[in-house]
Amino acid sequence: MASTPDARTIRMIGQLSTVGLAFVFAIALGFGGGYWLDMKLGTTPWLTFVGFAMGLAAGVLNVVRTMRTVSADTAPPPSGPSR
Repeated sequence: MASTPDARTIRMIGQLSTVGLAFVFAIALGFGGGYWLDMKLGTTPWLTFVGFAMGLAAGVLNVVRTMRTVSADTAPPPSGPSR
């Protein structure tokens, strides 16, 4: 018999399902912003590289934050004597 998932499991699935999309979106936004600035300022390709790097850093930071949140939610409570 299948058991129904609790609210914590559903929240965890929701958080994890958005990680990939948020990662790609951060990179695309950084790259697009850098490219746009390059076209306006005539600094091709330097701001595109900077925008891509900033988008990549933002995407990785978002993944790390999400994974910390999920792992903290799923960690079992500490065992041992309580005071």
